[in-house]
Amino acid sequence: MSLPQTTGRPALARKLLGGEEPDPRFTLANERTFLAWVRTALALLGGGIAIETFAGHAFEPALRLVITLCLLSLSLLVSVGACLRWLSVERALRHRRALPLPPLVPLLALGCVVAALVMAWLFLPRWGF
Repeated sequence: MSLPQTTGRPALARKLLGGEEPDPRFTLANERTFLAWVRTALALLGGGIAIETFAGHAFEPALRLVITLCLLSLSLLVSVGACLRWLSVERALRHRRALPLPPLVPLLALGCVVAALVMAWLFLPRWGF
């Protein structure tokens, strides 16, 4: 097994578990995808901070805390998942294997559906439904 071309970065070479240097376009696409996940995590983080800071009149304190903690937890999960996904895709590229499926997609979709249902349940009575 040959080590990747990571001159001056032995820690990175160990994490990537060898293989050949992939086409830079694929590595850069992997980085762009990672950054998109990080932007999503930052949006969730910002949403959690906004709920805690500005929604004091809209929700009771206990409910506001639950919503904030859910958003912050989802942000943490997406951040960690983005890092693990970047690493697994980079390894797959270096070993010319099929790309792994992202477990973050169903998790994030489920989290958004639950959040939308909870918000609808909370606000529908206020709107007369």
